[in-house]
Amino acid sequence: MRTITALVSSAPDVQPLREQYRADMNCQVVHDSIHRRQGWTTTYRLCVDGEAAGFGSMAIAGPWTDKPTLFEFYVAPEYRSRAFDLFEALLGTSGARFMEIQSSDALLSVMLHTYARDIVSEAIVFDDGLTTTLPSMGAELHRTMPEHVIRHCMQVCDGGPEWRLTLDGETVATGGILFHYNRPYGDIYMDVVETHRGRGFGSYLVQELKRIAYELGAIPGARCNPGNIASRKTLQKAGFVPCAHILDGTIVAR
Repeated sequence: MRTITALVSSAPDVQPLREQYRADMNCQVVHDSIHRRQGWTTTYRLCVDGEAAGFGSMAIAGPWTDKPTLFEFYVAPEYRSRAFDLFEALLGTSGARFMEIQSSDALLSVMLHTYARDIVSEAIVFDDGLTTTLPSMGAELHRTMPEHVIRHCMQVCDGGPEWRLTLDGETVATGGILFHYNRPYGDIYMDVVETHRGRGFGSYLVQELKRIAYELGAIPGARCNPGNIASRKTLQKAGFVPCAHILDGTIVAR
């Protein structure tokens, strides 16, 4: 019988496996930045007969304080016939009580629906589906951060620029691109002043932020609360299409 183990490790120790994981995902990984926050995660090396077979990551700080939550699980292709054994080893060693996964991660989605209950969607993730040509309606876009600072944000994968959309000198919407995700992805957000909602300014701003992201060499993504119908419609009008959910679940006691 082969020996299956999960050993406390570190993100740098499993970096080659994490690069494989990102390549397999081939999309914006919403929780990628957690690893760069000191003390926020515990990483586990998963082994078969002492050979590295994959890794798992658990969030333990920030919003996950006192709520140990598995959010990554990767198994190298040659070991995937042992995926359930490896995940159970991860559960046993980590003591995780919750899972928070991105449904575009097919393997971890299987584990969520096998080992968790009370599964709910926290957010819908969008990627860019088409280029739009929405009119500005006379509004003007203003950048609030110098380009060299924007490039620095991209380089260190932290923060990002914001823009104001004005009409006749009045701010009607604000939005920006956050770069604390796996490269080359940038997360677009926006907010329209309440008195100017329902007039198309939000979709126009998202459209322009997508264009700017590409000009910067980034790939735009976005997300919103599943119940926020207005945001869903705004993102879709600007060419974004839904591609995944962020799903939460409680691990069933074994």
